[in-house]
Amino acid sequence: MKYLPEIQSAQSDPQGLETLYQVARQANEEAEFRADLLNLQTQLPDDLLLAAWYHRFQSNPLPISTTAPARRIRWDLAVLFGLATGLVLWAISDPDWMYLRHIPYWGLFWAPIATIFALLFLAFVPREHLRRNLWLILGLVIVSAYGTLMADTHIFWTTNQHLDLMAIHLPLLCWIALGLALLGWRSQPSSRFAFLTKSLEVIVTAGLYLIFGVAFGALTIGLFEALDIILPDRILRLIGLGGFGLLPILAIATMYDPHLPPAEQDFSQGLSRFITTMMRLLLPLTLLVLVIYVCVIPFNFMAPFTDRDVLIVYNIMEFGIVGLLLGATPMRTTELSPRLQNLLHKGILAVAALAALVGLYALAAVVYRTGLGGLTPNRTVIIGWNVVNISILGAVVVTLLRGGLPGWAERLHKVFSRAILAYVIWTLFVLIVTPILFR
Repeated sequence: MKYLPEIQSAQSDPQGLETLYQVARQANEEAEFRADLLNLQTQLPDDLLLAAWYHRFQSNPLPISTTAPARRIRWDLAVLFGLATGLVLWAISDPDWMYLRHIPYWGLFWAPIATIFALLFLAFVPREHLRRNLWLILGLVIVSAYGTLMADTHIFWTTNQHLDLMAIHLPLLCWIALGLALLGWRSQPSSRFAFLTKSLEVIVTAGLYLIFGVAFGALTIGLFEALDIILPDRILRLIGLGGFGLLPILAIATMYDPHLPPAEQDFSQGLSRFITTMMRLLLPLTLLVLVIYVCVIPFNFMAPFTDRDVLIVYNIMEFGIVGLLLGATPMRTTELSPRLQNLLHKGILAVAALAALVGLYALAAVVYRTGLGGLTPNRTVIIGWNVVNISILGAVVVTLLRGGLPGWAERLHKVFSRAILAYVIWTLFVLIVTPILFR
């Protein structure tokens, strides 16, 4: 917030604001000036001068050479906090430590533990926002403790469902906490979309680290077994969970520069470019699969109505499709040719429309099963996520049909940035309200 006080002082002085901007450019601090001005514009959306600057920046983004300078990754802090995460997970990984004899403690709390150290890493590297991140850590601890305590008050069959839902939704809560840490309490749609895109990149990077980690761990154990040395269970858990604890922070350190706001991150090189390209290549394949599947549905129409496993696959598919559409949407259309823009526009529209149709089919099956067997925690949560994801897919379809090709990516940014709010509300509902409804 280096320039914020001076921007506020020149808020009603167009010439003074322009002079301050030129000073920031000469000092190679244009990114800081833009971030501070956009932050103030978010707080004062009716200010015409700030709104003019907002549209000026939107139509003239920073060049790549400015937004993506060479950076020195703080591997020392990343490894330190990653090792701390792994040691904590290992310390609670005793096989006999099962919460309510249903789920291991580390399986329930791995995400909050990893997120606490990730929030500390994101605060210590740029040496700012430590107080905000500490408040977010406190919030994670409170919600996690609330959920575990509420589980004790349930009858047995709902206790297991509640703990399973906690294990699934605590990682989502942690993602929300990371978003608040990086975006603050107010943010622009472009910044929220940038955070979503970076989140996808971090997840893919963590998955790659996991693949190599599993291969390395298997090789290590195999080498010892070749010498007839059987490692004790405690050491095996240290290798497994200790290594697993490293993954989240190493992925964040690899893909995210804590010194820059989300909108100023580099999305044009290395793994970022690979992930974007991969998502766009998957788009026509996904469309083909959806077309075939919609044609096959009439021949086995009652499958999700009678088979719970099929219904679970449908719900996982919805999350996957939303993530695919997010990854395929460009940050800036200027980097694409008109022909590629047109193909992407049509591909995203077609995939979203077919996925929404399949989602409605799955929602009908859940409602049908609820009518027969009554409302349970699982069915309540599934219905809610169906409604959320179908609404997002429907909003994508309507947005692309109404506006045409000009400005289509920017309009999708707003759709996905608003979707964050729906994810936040339903995640908090599941973790806080659902345990009360089904006590």
